[in-house]
Amino acid sequence: MLWTSEKVYTEEQFELEADFEKAINEVLEPLFGASRIYLEVKKKIGLKGKTQNIPDAYLIDLTSKKKPVLFVVENELAKHHPLKHIAVQILQFSLSFESTPQTVKAILKDQLLAKPAARNKCESYAVQNGFENIDYLLEKMIYGDDAFNALVIIDELSDDLETVLVSRFKFPVEMISLQRFVDESGNRIYQFEPFLSEIAETVEIDRGRKKGTTLTVDPSDIDTIVIPAREEGFNEVFLAENRWYSIRIHSSMIPKIKYIAAYQVAPISAITHIAEVHKIEQWKDTNKYVVIFEESAKQIKPIEYVPKGRVKAPQAPRYTSLEQIEKATDLDEAF
Repeated sequence: MLWTSEKVYTEEQFELEADFEKAINEVLEPLFGASRIYLEVKKKIGLKGKTQNIPDAYLIDLTSKKKPVLFVVENELAKHHPLKHIAVQILQFSLSFESTPQTVKAILKDQLLAKPAARNKCESYAVQNGFENIDYLLEKMIYGDDAFNALVIIDELSDDLETVLVSRFKFPVEMISLQRFVDESGNRIYQFEPFLSEIAETVEIDRGRKKGTTLTVDPSDIDTIVIPAREEGFNEVFLAENRWYSIRIHSSMIPKIKYIAAYQVAPISAITHIAEVHKIEQWKDTNKYVVIFEESAKQIKPIEYVPKGRVKAPQAPRYTSLEQIEKATDLDEAF
């Protein structure tokens, strides 16, 4: 239930997957942001006589100016036994994708040609960032050893499902939960966390007469995770054990993370230490991770929180780059 003094909203469960997909299309812009293109197309991929599959959609992520990313999308309702079904579907997606990349490219190109707004966005991105044309852009996303990324959109995301997907696959699998609520008049609202919203944000810039927006850090440059730490945990674990555990980390970020930094909460309110990462592993039998350091964390000049600044005091892991931390004089400049 979602409650206000004026209205009460109760959860309205999705009965059919088609109804769920309709809801996804209603919230595309706030769910994915302006730099991502959601292409709902159900066409078979994979070699005939071998593993073949039909993804629900594809998500072209143009957030990074250097490395565009493609996600193969599975839309699912929790009542459809997702633990077994989704794990099998994701595995089949990966096998079909890797065996017929040319088919995936043809499907995406046809969809872009049929959708002028999406095609124009891709063409503009390609020209501005040195990818020549849409063909070359698609090839950069589809071909390569690390090209496959999966995205699961589900109406109810359980810890058990996350745990299975964390432990089962070596490739990135991102997850989004989308729920629907309705009031007595039939007005609907949706609850969700915007996709990878904490990875990078757009900020206003003013360079003389040139105004516009830029990313705080390009996603392809991310190599550092910043975790909030209370005094006891910081001293007994981060410093004494050279590790930090039970952390939620985006699956697609794990291959990128080379450093971990500690933001000590109030009254210190600053990033004070950083360590090189030795490895990241699943934390026990959970949907979280443990980060093990290469060596003891090093103290750095405090990067302090700015009261009423752009960046709020971290309450969950955030991502940035070592270069940006080394240049930062305060928390606003670190992200």
